Amino acid sequence: MSSSTPTTPEQDLELLRSSAVAAGIIASGFFRRTIKTWTKENASPVSEADIVVDKFLHAALLTARPGYGWLSEESVDSLERLGKARVFVVDPIDGTRGFIKGEDSWTVSLAVVENGRPIAGVVYSPIRDEMYDADLGGGARLNGRLIKRQTSTRANPLIPAAGAVHQELQAAGLDYTKGPSYPSLAYRLVQVATGKLDAVATRRGAQDWDIAAAALICSEAGVDFADVCIGFPAFNKAEVRHGALAALSDISLKPVLHAALVKVYGCPAADALSNNAS
Repeated sequence: MSSSTPTTPEQDLELLRSSAVAAGIIASGFFRRTIKTWTKENASPVSEADIVVDKFLHAALLTARPGYGWLSEESVDSLERLGKARVFVVDPIDGTRGFIKGEDSWTVSLAVVENGRPIAGVVYSPIRDEMYDADLGGGARLNGRLIKRQTSTRANPLIPAAGAVHQELQAAGLDYTKGPSYPSLAYRLVQVATGKLDAVATRRGAQDWDIAAAALICSEAGVDFADVCIGFPAFNKAEVRHGALAALSDISLKPVLHAALVKVYGCPAADALSNNAS
């Protein structure tokens, strides 16, 4: 397709879906087998499967859309992406730690970002055979069926979070249950859309590839997804790390959950003022 005829979010989504399925097949060939693993400078694990899948996706996606930029967890970052109208944001295996351990909830997470906002996104769990996808303004789906924010019937909301956040929620008197923390952050977030979780709270430091696809899926499903300090996050900036994040299906949880995250992790502006005063 020529550059004079831009692709639609729906067309980009179709490319992401087909690429995610192929990537899942490749990754599954390494799953629960003896594979090479090592630790990156930030102490996070990586495996040979991550690298093989990343190379496949780089070739497949940029061959189909040569004018797009590229941002991936397993590729050297180039700020040339900042000058591109659209950018692929890729996590070839989200939840590598769980993948290495043989846990089945790892995902392939792919998004297309335009002007700082995801317009197409896929979170694919090959082993669980679950394809979550969304396009901007077109809704969110699970295996092709429309998904919308679910109203919980639980007596106490199910919320995974870090220990320090749990302490703040308990101190605030919230009646809730500690939820399961799936190794894939993207998978964890989209479970708020399905209703399996009522909210997800994440610490500072999630990066574009961790959340871009899930952010769109949650938003299109009617889930409140936000950086607790600035609102809906912007993507494809020079700095790809984000502040503390919350996804929630019950808006009544927002004040206490956001307050707990701000107390534990702070906000960049407040941090700067504190540093200047010291």
